[in-house]
Amino acid sequence: MAEVKLENVSKIYDGKVTAVRDFTVTVYDKEFVVLVGPSGCGKSTALRMIAGLEEVTQGTISIDGKVVNNVAPKDRDIAMVFQNYALYPHMSVYENLAFGLKLRNYDKKEIEGRVHNAAKILGIDRFLDRKPKALSGGQRQRVALGRAIVRQPKVFLFDEPLSNLDANLRVQMRTEISRLHHQLQTTMIYVTHDQIEAMSMGDRIVVMKDGIMHQVDTPLNIYHHPVNKFVAGFIGSPTMNFMSGSIAGDGRMLFKQQGSNFTLPISSEHLARLKAHPGANVTLGIRPEHIHAQKPPDVEAVSPMKVQIEVVEPVGNEVFVYFSTGTPDQYVARFATDTPPSVGKPFDLLFDTSKVHFFESETEKTV
Repeated sequence: MAEVKLENVSKIYDGKVTAVRDFTVTVYDKEFVVLVGPSGCGKSTALRMIAGLEEVTQGTISIDGKVVNNVAPKDRDIAMVFQNYALYPHMSVYENLAFGLKLRNYDKKEIEGRVHNAAKILGIDRFLDRKPKALSGGQRQRVALGRAIVRQPKVFLFDEPLSNLDANLRVQMRTEISRLHHQLQTTMIYVTHDQIEAMSMGDRIVVMKDGIMHQVDTPLNIYHHPVNKFVAGFIGSPTMNFMSGSIAGDGRMLFKQQGSNFTLPISSEHLARLKAHPGANVTLGIRPEHIHAQKPPDVEAVSPMKVQIEVVEPVGNEVFVYFSTGTPDQYVARFATDTPPSVGKPFDLLFDTSKVHFFESETEKTV
């Protein structure tokens, strides 16, 4: 087991293209950390630098207290699971699992014990004689996981391992990986662009964009206390609603949406932060679940808003309601299935004013 530390790590290609910039984070022993962000944000590059598959341009990477910048990948005591399963098609499952250990000249009895133990953990012990082509996608991914487990490394690295699976298998496999983490008690670093995977699996999440680390925290802290508009919009599904407007100081202070007559009173929770900014341009953010069709019994402050219902989208146990406020922008609310309004009609929605977020228009930082 090991702590992984990245200090001011940057990756610059050809002296001009910066893929990762000044990346600093510590992954503690036995912790499960997820790097998440849109495509091209640098998360896979950061993972590949930890693995030794990419050289570090600036900064240092340490594993178990040892700087590994110039250490070969095979000597870093890590195991990596890739997006494609990378299984040898001509080998059986057993041979795929054992191959890396044979290259390291492990004793035959040791290899057999490790392979059978990994296969049992992953529930693939009855497939050991099969070739990869005779396995489903989920079974192949288990074999790829097993190949990492038999190594018994200090650190597991996962590079979007579930992106080739269908929706049901993704849910099943992310549960499997979380269970493995608790069972093996090993340091794990996981890369994904799927914020649902990040929220459901990670002890902590590193949110990245354009090679820069924007926020590192627990999933719930990031969800409830994003540091800027990008993090607020990226984490959460459906995404947070954003409205551009300004702060009006008329004795009780209001948020006025740009281009419409919608105003929202500022709650006492936000008043201290915003009363120093009367007239300032800001962006208001509110999550779909904090917009209601009826006043919830546990919500004190709600503000009604007349909207036009444009689309009602049932998704099983809930309904997504898309609406407009007199501007070209479209917003979404999340309701229980027993309260869907009618499409094309005006409707009064209730905003929970204690749950809104405000972001500076220029910097996009949380006010």
